[in-house]
Amino acid sequence: MSSLAATLSDSAVITKRNLIKVKRVPDLIVFATLSPIMFVLLFRYVFGGSIQVPGDISYAEFLLPGIFAQTVVFGSTVTGASIAEDLQKGLIDRFRSLPMSRSAVLIGRTIADAGLNIISIAVMALTGLAVGWRIHTSVGEAVGGFLILLLFAFAISWLMALVGLLVRTPEVVNNASFIVIFPLTFVANTFVPLETFPSVLRTFAEWNPVSSVVQSARELFGNTVPGAPTSDAWSLQHPVLYTLLWVVIILAVFVPLSVRAYRGTASR
Repeated sequence: MSSLAATLSDSAVITKRNLIKVKRVPDLIVFATLSPIMFVLLFRYVFGGSIQVPGDISYAEFLLPGIFAQTVVFGSTVTGASIAEDLQKGLIDRFRSLPMSRSAVLIGRTIADAGLNIISIAVMALTGLAVGWRIHTSVGEAVGGFLILLLFAFAISWLMALVGLLVRTPEVVNNASFIVIFPLTFVANTFVPLETFPSVLRTFAEWNPVSSVVQSARELFGNTVPGAPTSDAWSLQHPVLYTLLWVVIILAVFVPLSVRAYRGTASR
């Protein structure tokens, strides 16, 4: 069997193992879906009445793409915490004793977590439909919107994989991730229009990749208003391209770094 075929086969086995673990620990699914539902309901009904959205669009349609982006980015932190937990429990040592590809553990972990994000998005979409969110574009464009969200989350999963390999305790991974990801998802166009930001924060938010992910989803779902004021920043004028550039850069940097860190960890 070729090296690539062996890696793909081993990755499929690890992916299946991680998905079976989710089935046996349903708390993972419950908490992964309750949090976005809570955010949707809180922002839609508690804060929505005081947030003005430019143009003829409901706050629910403005909000949901932002909630999608926030949830999949936070969901990617599961990768780092899970890898740190496997290291802590000695599972990585058991994988090392098997004749398997070194990168398969990371590939299988990130793919399985992408599956969790798909479930979270499906639950959020149903919740969004219940509170007034609608898609106004074609099926192909809508699928493209969901794919952009999942691709970006998949890239962030590899970044978090490196964090999990370096930190090694799930609690520290969660705390470190929260410190970085929380401001990234809030200093963006996630919940409020960028026009409300102070100038310095607005500039940061315009080039924040989370903002481009949200803007990409809004455009592909048809949750924008033609003629409404928009940012002049290139990143938000071409959000899909800017997001894809970030995905390529993150994967190009963190996939080899994560695999190298894993090999170094496994050799100890």
